[in-house]
Amino acid sequence: MQQIKRESLHGNITKAELEVKKKKVPSPLKAAAASTFMFAIGAVAHLLAAAPLLAAAAFVMDYHVRLMVVTGAVSFALIGFGGLSSMLGKAPMVKSILRVLVGGWLAMGITFGLTKLVGSGL
Repeated sequence: MQQIKRESLHGNITKAELEVKKKKVPSPLKAAAASTFMFAIGAVAHLLAAAPLLAAAAFVMDYHVRLMVVTGAVSFALIGFGGLSSMLGKAPMVKSILRVLVGGWLAMGITFGLTKLVGSGL
């Protein structure tokens, strides 16, 4: 949007072109709403998927392998949710996926660290 404002101030763009460009700019409110919606759906999906995932992970005896399996499955889900939120919010796909993926990894890391800190045996 700032680029469009600069172009209009310098007279490098006609009013018709300005209107077309404004319509193509992704809406931050739509992107935020889509991200919020997908976060809620993701939370529900994790709850629904938790029982089978924990059951499957229970058969993996090695702790580190089990940790990698769960992290991989959740990462795959985060990529899917990031892609879907980018489509709903009409935002750049790669940026959205990376934002959701890195945010999810940070949340998992913080949660993992805090559970280790308090000594949870889950």
